Amino acid sequence: MAKRVFLIVLDSFGIGNAPDAAKFNDEGSNTLAAVLSFSNDPYPNLSKMGLLEIDGEDDPRIISYKKAQDTVISPIGSYARIREISAGKDSTIGHWEIAGVISERPQPTYPDGFPDEIMEKLEKACGRGFLCNKPYSGTDVIRDYGEEHMKTGKLIIYTSADSVLQIAAHEDIVPLDELYGICAKAREIMCGDHAVGRVIARPFTGEPGNFTRTENRHDFSLAAPSSTMLDILKNEGYDVISIGKIYDLFAGRGLTESNPTKGNTDGINKTIAMMDRDFSGLCFTNLVDFDMKYGHRNDIEGYAVAMHEFDDALGKVLAKLRTDDLLIITADHGCDPSTPSTDHSRECIPLLIYGDGYRTPCNMGEITGFNTIAGIVLTSLIGRSYKRDFCPAADTNSPDPGNIMSYVDLTNLKTTASEKDIEELIERAVSLGTASVCIPPCFVKDAVRFSKGRMAVCTVIGFPNGYQTTAVKLFEAKDACDNGASEIDMVININFVKSGRFDEVYNEIKLIADAVHAKGALLKVIIETCDLTEDEKVRLCRIVSDAHADFIKTSTGFGSSGAKAEDIILMRKNVDPEVRIKAAGGIRTSESAKEMIGNGAVRIGASRLGS
Repeated sequence: MAKRVFLIVLDSFGIGNAPDAAKFNDEGSNTLAAVLSFSNDPYPNLSKMGLLEIDGEDDPRIISYKKAQDTVISPIGSYARIREISAGKDSTIGHWEIAGVISERPQPTYPDGFPDEIMEKLEKACGRGFLCNKPYSGTDVIRDYGEEHMKTGKLIIYTSADSVLQIAAHEDIVPLDELYGICAKAREIMCGDHAVGRVIARPFTGEPGNFTRTENRHDFSLAAPSSTMLDILKNEGYDVISIGKIYDLFAGRGLTESNPTKGNTDGINKTIAMMDRDFSGLCFTNLVDFDMKYGHRNDIEGYAVAMHEFDDALGKVLAKLRTDDLLIITADHGCDPSTPSTDHSRECIPLLIYGDGYRTPCNMGEITGFNTIAGIVLTSLIGRSYKRDFCPAADTNSPDPGNIMSYVDLTNLKTTASEKDIEELIERAVSLGTASVCIPPCFVKDAVRFSKGRMAVCTVIGFPNGYQTTAVKLFEAKDACDNGASEIDMVININFVKSGRFDEVYNEIKLIADAVHAKGALLKVIIETCDLTEDEKVRLCRIVSDAHADFIKTSTGFGSSGAKAEDIILMRKNVDPEVRIKAAGGIRTSESAKEMIGNGAVRIGASRLGS
């Protein structure tokens, strides 16, 4: 379980290919492709998170960008494409769905401006007249109506293709407090059939011909119609911290702390600073500039520069992640800056995950529903891990110095082993009082059934060569435990050892050790000593110790040679005292088994002892 989740929304960073894009007149929109078309400069950290490996990225601009890259960075976590279910493509509906609320009806839009009844209510409530009342670009509307606004004091009201009512005013003409108060009144009026997603205060400064929108924008969002993951987490006693316009999008509900920002740079810095704080729960960040400054203004260059700023910062975020942190990067909709439209676009969004429970590279494919993210967050923070009750209980073997077989994992890993052979192996092991039986994974359930609690069941993963991917080994290990194996013998990736990729060797062992221990089982790590130099053996002793595996094991029994006394001595000198040693491979007599035990082994892997 994670202690802290950092959920970062890159506002409007869609990745195209929404199946229903044509219904929204957005067929062909792809914000990612537009951004990548600007230059071939790499995004190393987003690439590391899996952005360029997501299924369905078939836009020619993305393909061209990938071909231009000098190196291909392998993902470190999970990644997916998510399609939206809700009937909309704006920030409010997108964030609601991310937080678990599906909007079955679109929020109202006003392509011809707001009706007279609404305008009359607004004027009466606010005490000021209004200008414009049309769909308009935010920068164009202050250019065209700003001077008249300054002369008359009338407010500029406008909308867009999204469900918004926007009120612009010069900060010298309408002080911010007054503008915010006007928008709060407008929020109360825009209800029922006219319940727009957001009422937005749009202050600006400057002189006619040179007006500039300020960073004092404030959104007054419609409250979600039902509980979100924020409400659930807050009610469970977790910290729920917002950075950026998250507070506005959820109308302040479900939050324990709000941190407003003045753009992406401020939002990024506040998120990084939050990583140094000790809290339990969710830090939810929205980086709005991608949408507000670049998507809506069709500024491809600005969007690309902002993405590089985020990519650089992402390196710092990854470096600061703690063991029990989870990082999720996603978006809420698209806003393709390369199309004639300046409005949001109906696109799928990326899901990039790394951290607690998600350190295994995994392509999750295409997922339906942004609400998948809420499930991941809630499961990571609130979910529980259940240990299995193995019978006999795991790690209860107490070797009897008077019975050499009590040190032995009696083994049959032959490719020709049958169900009958496994049953006979168990009966022999029970009669000899061995530590366990070690059998192929496909027979674990059968072995548990045959043993009836009389004998511990051990199995192997990544066997015998160890070059399977970490994701495959991790699944094998969990599956074996769930089938009843209380001891897991895994083979390291020797290919990575020979390539000097020791960090990856460590990460794999640690991931599998954590997963096996969460099930209540033991992990033995097979390093295949016959294929290693002495320096490699020593280094692996340290890695196995640091990864907190339970045993280090010499051999698979399928290599060029098996256990040697000098390897046991070397291991005992270099592993932590808590790590036990298993000698395996070529041990056919009691005398050779006793020699291994005398040099430091506490477990023996053998198939012929006791015959």
